[in-house]
Amino acid sequence: MTELKTKVTMRRHPGAMVSEDDFTIETTDLPRPGDGQALVRVLYLSLDPYMRPMMDPVRSYVPHLNPGDIMPGATIAEVIESNESELPKGTIIACSLGWQSHGVVTKDAVRVIERSAGPVSAALSVLGMTGATAHYGLLELAKPVVGETVVVTAASGAVGGVVGQIAKIKGCRVVGIAGGSEKCRYVVEELGFDDCIDYKSPDFEKQLEAATPDYVDVLFENVGGPVLDAVLGRINDHARIALCGNISDYNADEPYGLRGLRHLLMHRVTVYSFVIAEHRDYWPTAIGELSGWLAEGKIKYREDVAEGLEAAPKAFIAMLTGGNFGKQLVNVGA
Repeated sequence: MTELKTKVTMRRHPGAMVSEDDFTIETTDLPRPGDGQALVRVLYLSLDPYMRPMMDPVRSYVPHLNPGDIMPGATIAEVIESNESELPKGTIIACSLGWQSHGVVTKDAVRVIERSAGPVSAALSVLGMTGATAHYGLLELAKPVVGETVVVTAASGAVGGVVGQIAKIKGCRVVGIAGGSEKCRYVVEELGFDDCIDYKSPDFEKQLEAATPDYVDVLFENVGGPVLDAVLGRINDHARIALCGNISDYNADEPYGLRGLRHLLMHRVTVYSFVIAEHRDYWPTAIGELSGWLAEGKIKYREDVAEGLEAAPKAFIAMLTGGNFGKQLVNVGA
């Protein structure tokens, strides 16, 4: 039987909340590699919140998707046919092929992954974009000082979990915010945060106040909405905010906005908004240090793996609504 390529494209721009009807799953013949190219089979696909705003026809830091476009995403793949001596058959690489089972790459567009470094899927989480995001946003921008209080929203998520562990390594008091008792337990008992608050609790703001008696010096922000406003009510003078995500608004009919703006002024807060793709030169620094911490057992991570490319739309929606636990991946062909 001839092997085919499967891909997932955006069928239409979502109205608000994305649905499985917004995607189309297609099959085509496998592409053939030309000179200096290699054909690869995707092993793992990373699903990330940034993909959702790309589906809306609005101006952003990258061009938005149009109907018929392949959904974007970072991937781990294996070379199965090659016309490039530096990418022999069997090489494992990190690349950005999006939601598809196969693709053609060149050596300049990939990063070779050493199998000895651990599970290859880690290159899509703690030893990839996720880890680089956490490391850069916290250490290069927010610059926490020993003894400061660091609050991390979406603390059980792929980025938030790494942020909190780095902050602990740097000697900070770390408070996480997550959705549900199970996630909060994981954040404290497995990842080592000092405290974690369930934002779904009716007395969330009271618990936040109790957990931050000295107020908040650093906020690593992934969520936005009422959670952000609650933390701004506890912000310290000259605090720093690493603004990484705004997932609460990505599927909203109307954006919640920012209602606690006055706190930024009153407490002379510095806000750093960033996109890690613009800082590729920093990735080796971050991944190098994270690799060491991982080997020493100072950093832990968790993966939530959906099986099969056809499961990607459902897994993507679950991630956007808090249904995943840890880094959301899709096992495409591992």
